[in-house]
Amino acid sequence: MGIRFENVGIAVRDLEATIAFFTDLGLSVLGRDTVSGEWADTAVGLDGNHAKIAMLQTPDGHGRIELFEYLHPEAIETEPTLPHEIGMHRVAFSVDDLDAALAVAARHGCHPLRGVATYGDVYRLTYVRGPSGIIVMLAEALQQG
Repeated sequence: MGIRFENVGIAVRDLEATIAFFTDLGLSVLGRDTVSGEWADTAVGLDGNHAKIAMLQTPDGHGRIELFEYLHPEAIETEPTLPHEIGMHRVAFSVDDLDAALAVAARHGCHPLRGVATYGDVYRLTYVRGPSGIIVMLAEALQQG
């Protein structure tokens, strides 16, 4: 089973201001979209999920972050995480075989929050609750390239 690091997702209050910050640091915007619908609800495990998103990449092409601003449901403000607190939104990985990856996750007691979704003809994907409550996205490309 192959696996590689894909990106880290960060929910933000103001997408444009956050993009400006990261692009000023040297990242580039790879793309933007607005996501919603049944596939998004299933993948994320949140009914009515509707968000503006932007994918940013480091100059070397190896690191990516996905920023998202929730349009619905309304975002919940929390205190910033301290360095010694456990948790973050999620980490994402591309896998060659989603079913094999889910079998590995299940051996550790980790299962999809809702199920496996299909994003257009691009990915089969799901979120699982991983160790220490970390949300892990696993995605298999539908078209190999």
